[in-house]
Amino acid sequence: MRITQRSLAATALQNLNRNMEAIAKLQAQQTSGKSINKPSDDPTGTNSAMQVRQEMASATQYSRNIGDAISQLDATDSALTNITAQVQSARALTVKGLNDGSLSDASRVAVQTEMKGIRESLLGLANTAVKGQPIFGGVTSGASAYDAAGAYVGYGGTAGVPVVEVRRQVSEVDSVRVDVTGPEAFGDPATGDLFSVIGDIARDVVDDPAALAGHLAALDKALDGLKKVAADIGTRTNRVETAQQVNQDLQLTLQTRSASIENIDLAKTMVDLSMMQTGYQAALGATAKVVQPTLLDFLR
Repeated sequence: MRITQRSLAATALQNLNRNMEAIAKLQAQQTSGKSINKPSDDPTGTNSAMQVRQEMASATQYSRNIGDAISQLDATDSALTNITAQVQSARALTVKGLNDGSLSDASRVAVQTEMKGIRESLLGLANTAVKGQPIFGGVTSGASAYDAAGAYVGYGGTAGVPVVEVRRQVSEVDSVRVDVTGPEAFGDPATGDLFSVIGDIARDVVDDPAALAGHLAALDKALDGLKKVAADIGTRTNRVETAQQVNQDLQLTLQTRSASIENIDLAKTMVDLSMMQTGYQAALGATAKVVQPTLLDFLR
C-alpha cells in the first residue's frame, strides 16, 4: 500500500486540529472554572448537573417559604406575648375591683379608665399586620382583623364560616400552618370574646361590681385560651426552625455535589494545558519536517 504525500499531510492536519480542540477546551475550562461549558463536553455530567440545579432551586424556594413562615410566626408570638401581659394586667385590675369596701368611687372610675385603655391596646395588638396582612384576620383581604368597636372583620372562625388555614411548604413533604384567626386566639365573638369581656369589666367595675366575679372567670378562660394558642405557635415555630436547619444542610450538600460535578481542579487543568501546548508545539515541529513543501506547492 502506497502512502502519498497528500495523505500524510491530511493525517497530520487532523491530528493538529484535534490537539487544537483539546487545547481550546482546556482554555475554556480554565477561564470559566467549569468542566462543563456545553452539553457535549460531558452528556452524563450535564444530566447530573441539571438534576442538582433543579434540587437547588427547590431548596432555595423552600428557604424563602421558611423565612416567610418564621416572620409570620414570630410576629404572632410577639403579639400574643404582649396581649397575654395586658390581659394579666386586666385580671389584676378586676381582682382589685372585686374589693367592694376598699375602693372609692373615684378609684373605680380610674380602674374603668385603665380597663378601657387596655382594651384599646389589645385591639391594636390584635390588628398587628405582616406585609399588610393582619395576622389574626385569616384570609381576609382587609387591612385589619377587628374594627374600632371590637367587632371581628376578618374571615373564618365565627358565624359558621370555617377557618381557612394559611400554610407554607417548608420541605418536599412538610407544610406548616403559619396563621391563627382572631376567634381562635381571643374567642368567638358570637358567644363573647376577650374584647367583650374586657368591655364588660370596664362597665361593671363602676355600675355593677358584683358582676365582676363572673367576668373574672370569663377572663381566666380567655387567658387559658391565649396560653394554648401561644404554645401551639411555639410548636409550629420549632418545626419551621428544624426545617430551616435541614434546608441549610441540604443546600450545603447540593453545593458540594454541584462543585464536584461542574468545577474543575484548577491546578490539574493548568498542568494538562501546559502539557497539551508543549505537545502541540512538538507536533508542529515534527509535521514541518515530515510534510515539507515541494516546488509544486509554490507553483500552485
